[in-house]
Amino acid sequence: MQLVPLIIRGSVITDADVQFGGRRPETHFTTADVQRHIDRLVERQPAALSDLYTLRFEQILDYLDELGRRLDFRTNHYLQEAFRLSTTTSGLTESILRHLYADMHESFARETVRRVAEHGVGIRFLDGWVETPIDRGVRSRVRAFGARSVHVVAGNVPGVSAATIIRGVVTRSDLIIKTPSNDPLTAVAIARTMIEMAPDHPITRHMSVAYWKGGDTSVETEVYQPRNIEKIIAWGGLASISHISRYLQPGIDLITLDPKMSSSIVGRGAFASEASMTEAARRLAHDIGIYNQEACLCARVVYVQSGTDAAGLELANRFGRMVYEQIQRLPPHVSAPQPQLDPALREQLEGLRFTPLYELVSGGGPEGGVIVSQIDEPVEFAHLLNNRVANLVPIDDLDTAIRATTSYTQTVGVHPPALIEEVSDSLALHGAQKVCSLGYAASAPIRSLAGPQDGMEPLRRMCKWVVQDVSDPHERPLAADR
Repeated sequence: MQLVPLIIRGSVITDADVQFGGRRPETHFTTADVQRHIDRLVERQPAALSDLYTLRFEQILDYLDELGRRLDFRTNHYLQEAFRLSTTTSGLTESILRHLYADMHESFARETVRRVAEHGVGIRFLDGWVETPIDRGVRSRVRAFGARSVHVVAGNVPGVSAATIIRGVVTRSDLIIKTPSNDPLTAVAIARTMIEMAPDHPITRHMSVAYWKGGDTSVETEVYQPRNIEKIIAWGGLASISHISRYLQPGIDLITLDPKMSSSIVGRGAFASEASMTEAARRLAHDIGIYNQEACLCARVVYVQSGTDAAGLELANRFGRMVYEQIQRLPPHVSAPQPQLDPALREQLEGLRFTPLYELVSGGGPEGGVIVSQIDEPVEFAHLLNNRVANLVPIDDLDTAIRATTSYTQTVGVHPPALIEEVSDSLALHGAQKVCSLGYAASAPIRSLAGPQDGMEPLRRMCKWVVQDVSDPHERPLAADR
């Protein structure tokens, strides 16, 4: 049985007090009982973060750059252990996981982190007080401070743990990472590498990684107190976020990174020629298949402006077959047949074989599939689409696709490129949070670390923004003296 150590501020606790099941019935792991260690886990003294402010930002870059070099998947046995466990707990195939773990170190490189910090917050705000002229007679300065925080992370891809650690270190925060049952070891692997590298470093001493079952009140009523934390950054669905919300009170800021659905729009111009259709199919296959459709940014419902008359439906069906063929051609480190399919999705796909409202291009097997609606509406089970299964919806007018966008929509891939400017404002007003070129939903790693996410800038929100105003009484007399 797999042991998942508890990491507390530079210490590795390997007790096996409690046993938990993973998201697959055959997967179990043991870990220390967090409730026994809460006094060490939380940081009750806000001033304890002051040691992080003895570090200049260049020293933070030194630390993360060296950490990245040590996170070499070929030699780091902690990452290798996390990878082996993930092959039994994750929804990703072994080939995709191997690629993601092998590339993880790149996110910690000096220039990558520098761009993340500059783009996501502004290094000068992280490193000191910044003059911000506001009015005559007032000398105003602003600084971004870190916070005591709990991160309830997702486990759909291992990069979430890496991104969480980078964001926390860059903002000089005290981090408690609550790991998920489908990836309990990745954050632990990174933290253990930090301990081997620099056990007494302030950054290492402000890092804890723990697993407890979500909803365990014996742990959460103690941890989620304003005397212990100031920020909760939670990835999770309605049930998870609703539960965490019970602990909110003045002094705790909740930042939610909730699950989203992504879609695509393929405009009429994509059907101008066989070559343009092939290019659109190739791009769309990438956005459907990347990470085996496990990430929020993966396309699920695709609106194709083929038309809805007989000729349009024939065109949409042919395009669906082209997309399916392109999905099969994706390299295994990007996407691969998934042998463990969602039973609920499989049942729904079987039901489609008995209705003329949909044409099913394969589907129901590990290779994935494409559902082509024969009406201008998606399938009722669009929220279940996964395992490289997408739904193509023929439309006459782009407004149909725009009106279908909601606040639950994360990424919308658009093709041809000329359409992006045409639809972006309308998509944003309806709720979309990212508009991009078709085929490139997952191609901006700096953006995913530092840029807007879920309609906000999480890196900025992770900070406490403090203002320093110094007024000149000669230029701004007291109100009583005016």
